[in-house]
Amino acid sequence: MNWFLRGVFGGIRTTRYPKKPETTPGTTPGFPVRAEHADAQQRSLTLVCPTSALVESGDAVDVRDDRCVHCMRCAPGVAPSPLTWRYDPQWAHATRGTIEDAALGGTFRRSMHVRVVDAGDCGACLSEILHLNDPLYNMHRLGIFITPTPRQADVLLVVGPVTEQMRLPLLEAYEAMPEPKRVLAIGACAASGGVFGPSFTSAGGVADVLPVDLVVPGCPPPPLAIIDALLALAGSRAR
Repeated sequence: MNWFLRGVFGGIRTTRYPKKPETTPGTTPGFPVRAEHADAQQRSLTLVCPTSALVESGDAVDVRDDRCVHCMRCAPGVAPSPLTWRYDPQWAHATRGTIEDAALGGTFRRSMHVRVVDAGDCGACLSEILHLNDPLYNMHRLGIFITPTPRQADVLLVVGPVTEQMRLPLLEAYEAMPEPKRVLAIGACAASGGVFGPSFTSAGGVADVLPVDLVVPGCPPPPLAIIDALLALAGSRAR
């Protein structure tokens, strides 16, 4: 009875994203952005970045977001002269053409099925994906569903750098999907190999094995960034 009353008086707690921006603190860890006119201290951050995600380019600091693992060494409150960070969830970018080119559109805006494949993930990205069905995010309200079989999947969502043991199963899952189909790489490892690849045990990201349509960088990316990418593939991104 107490749970029922809490639900009645507490109201709906599900995020209104994408209809309204999500402003609750902690929903995204943030992301560094390019510094056009970086000072000497900001340029020195390229030397302490463990994954070479920061690259000095003249008086600017470029950010290779596919390699960022959120070590926070360039973040406000940590670095003496930090880079500017963004806190929106729209992290996805297309690898071929534009995001609009990757969109399935049509009926997929109301019903899109996703097959998740762990291709060697450390567990961080998978834990964020598990939150997609939590009451706060509830991706079912957006017409996005997880399917256990690639034969019913419209999107192949891959996490991890693709270990040698998962290369063949990943290819088989992709080949079993009906057309049209899209591939979504989630996390720094899936985007570039991260801290694990390329190596003798893993690829340098999903694109080394499959044609990737969208990438969501981050280590790990938050649930809203993943939802935003899925909405982009469905053709209903809030932009």
